[in-house]
Amino acid sequence: MSNKFGLLGRKLGHSWSPQIHASLAGYEYKLYEVEPGDLDRFLRTTDLAGMNVTIPYKKDVVPYCASLSDAARRIGSVNTLVRTPDGWHGDNTDYAGFRHIVASSGVDVCGKKTLVFGTGGASLSVKAALADLGADPIVSVSRTGENNYGNLSRHRDARILVNTTPLGMFPNTGAAPVSIGDFPACEGVFDVVYNPQRTAFLLEAETLGIPHAGGLGMLVAQAWRSAEQFAGHPIPGDRVSYIMSTLSRQMSNIILIGMPGCGKSAVGRALAETLGRPLLDADGEIEREAGCSIPDIFASEGEEGFRKRETAVLARLGMGSGAVIATGGGCVTRKENYPLLHQNGVIVWLQRDLEKLPSEGRPLSQRHSAGTLYAQRKDKYAAFADAVIDNNGPLADTVSQIMEAFR
Repeated sequence: MSNKFGLLGRKLGHSWSPQIHASLAGYEYKLYEVEPGDLDRFLRTTDLAGMNVTIPYKKDVVPYCASLSDAARRIGSVNTLVRTPDGWHGDNTDYAGFRHIVASSGVDVCGKKTLVFGTGGASLSVKAALADLGADPIVSVSRTGENNYGNLSRHRDARILVNTTPLGMFPNTGAAPVSIGDFPACEGVFDVVYNPQRTAFLLEAETLGIPHAGGLGMLVAQAWRSAEQFAGHPIPGDRVSYIMSTLSRQMSNIILIGMPGCGKSAVGRALAETLGRPLLDADGEIEREAGCSIPDIFASEGEEGFRKRETAVLARLGMGSGAVIATGGGCVTRKENYPLLHQNGVIVWLQRDLEKLPSEGRPLSQRHSAGTLYAQRKDKYAAFADAVIDNNGPLADTVSQIMEAFR
């Protein structure tokens, strides 16, 4: 039997699975994109010793299994195949992955009314896990079923909300199945989407102070359970938290905010070089897309026109991952910019003494004193920031402080 494994799907794009499995057990793990018409041939001829299965084949592979785990049989879908002397053995480790994020969130779902949005393959694993954890009743919500988005008022007493749909997934970020505010009894929110790390659904839960968890933990935990079967031996559970932490840092943008002239561009360049990340300059992107300078945009479109352009650029930059992003000094004046930046990022407020801030080439800085602008914006900077870093000393010290805060 070979020591080769992989992920089977139709359109895989970028996947974190090879990196996760390399960290778990170190065997060869590759991506296999297979069209529906080629699925039968692939499953019958591949020399892989095992594979994970994703959309759209989790149900299609069931007939090829010589045996099924209890979870796979009950759920009716398979996301893990392991070759045995008798043929493929099918398991569903998404079940274990969802149980993991519920446990890590600290939310007790037992005896609580739970709404599960979506009826696809992921919902089957989620509902099975919820049932075993004692959630009751469990209500499936779809676009056209008995319980749909048009009659949700009958379920305002729901205490647990779970999104199993692709709503909010990259690149269509910003969408959510419902507004959590419509469910005043809500005590816990879960989303199986892992990119972005904080979907609009989870960001609302965060704002409301409701315990929540996203799909990254589920992704790693289900891979852990698969990897134990691939490797043929137990893998310590603390690997899950380590890999989650590592992946989260790699996926997260580091976003610099602060007063005009506080050093965001210089710090961004040094930080990006130190970490080997791309530097994305929001003001530079605005000028490139507009085909003119920021002072010219202010002159022709006013501040409101500039801010609209800025929000559009931040929406595009913020949905990416693994970059250093230097923003304009006034991005915090629009509250809608916060979720765009926070969905996949750690936001760092750079502070520099006001008397050190230059104003040349900065339209608002030339109209208002630094003290006036700071007074208008300081509370907004504080509301956006995950970390506050002093940038009055050497550049290297600032970079070191940011890296420590990021860790």
